Amino acid sequence: MEKGLFAPRPPLAERLRPRNLKEFVGQGHLLGPGKFLSRALSQKKLPSLILWGPPGCGKTTLALLLAREIGAGFIVVSAVEAGIKELREALKQAEKNARLARKTVLFIDEIHRFNKAQQDFLLPFVERGKVILIGATTENPSFRVIAPLLSRARVLPLKPLRKEELLTILKRALHDKKGLGEMQIEVEEGVLEALAEAAQGDARVALNFLEALADVAPEEEGVRKLTSELLKEIGLERALLYDRAGEEHYNLLSAFHKSLRGSDPDAALYWMVRMLEAGEDPLVILRRLVAAAAEDVGLADPQALQIALAAKEAYEFLGSPEGELALAEAVIYVALAPKSNTAYRALEAAREDVKRHGALPVPLHLRNPETALMRKLGYGKGYRYPHNFEGGFVEQDYLPEKLKGRSYYRPKESGLERRFKERLAALWPQRGSKSS
Repeated sequence: MEKGLFAPRPPLAERLRPRNLKEFVGQGHLLGPGKFLSRALSQKKLPSLILWGPPGCGKTTLALLLAREIGAGFIVVSAVEAGIKELREALKQAEKNARLARKTVLFIDEIHRFNKAQQDFLLPFVERGKVILIGATTENPSFRVIAPLLSRARVLPLKPLRKEELLTILKRALHDKKGLGEMQIEVEEGVLEALAEAAQGDARVALNFLEALADVAPEEEGVRKLTSELLKEIGLERALLYDRAGEEHYNLLSAFHKSLRGSDPDAALYWMVRMLEAGEDPLVILRRLVAAAAEDVGLADPQALQIALAAKEAYEFLGSPEGELALAEAVIYVALAPKSNTAYRALEAAREDVKRHGALPVPLHLRNPETALMRKLGYGKGYRYPHNFEGGFVEQDYLPEKLKGRSYYRPKESGLERRFKERLAALWPQRGSKSS
């Protein structure tokens, strides 16, 4: 039997990979008339690039087509598998191309996975123009790519494909002979829209969904019927875009915290559910909730911190899904509680004075006179015991002499702090005019 006679057919996404930029769908902000890549290609010039975007938005395909457009050789290196040895081999091939007066595009997939040494190794070749580097990454390159390499490449953010763009790709797959065009397929209205919706901007996933559906579709008189009922039967789903170690993790946590701070319970619940549905550890969300209660609600409603901590205890006791209700209740409470960051600002102001002035001595009257020598030196002398005075208060200095009259805590008119402000004004009226 001839070897490879029954080799598996490549996946639909691979078979439909565009052959030229006319077939490429999406990224109009880069490839449209007058846009950056269009201008560069019109001059047959291509700088080193970092293509930053989510999976399935066309990074690899775009890199290949750009190389073709300028007539350059195309070498692919996977950062997951390659090391310095593989890089050396790729650069040797680039040098051979250069001797033939041919440019080389060195495409590094998942460049964010290269360590600093591997990225440093590339630098001189990029600097001298030995290769045109195109790196692809799903991670924010400012965190994962070294600054010298970033400075020698243009970072191009790629966007998830819009639903309309995914529909264009799916319809092409149904009619293109490289795709499913040789099969007789009948598609019920709404099915392609559902596939495009489920793919969440990822063309590869959309095509995989379509191929999976076509493979299991029942045939009637040679016609395969793709129906919404079939969609339900096989339960085509995709996990929400989320990487607990990557940028999206921090993006969603940031959106969650800012929604709490902005007193929007609906947005806060939405981001919370997004994270929970994507598999985030609820304790990560709870930690951010407790932080918001302390930092942003603060003394305007100290009970918010207690409720956030109670939600943590309830979740640890109940687990999911019951414990998520306690989390939701705390999120709504913290979002709608009056806001004040005065405790946070007071802490930072006090910290700044400690850094600026160092270890200032404790005033003698505040020191405990534990021994006869201490009493002789004046420890405790002049200290006035507040409980000996009406209302349990007497005015005296508690800060070091150098910081006398400093004011860190400045209460707002928000929630419970209105009462704190009134009491502070009554006890220490002179502090109202002091700057912190």
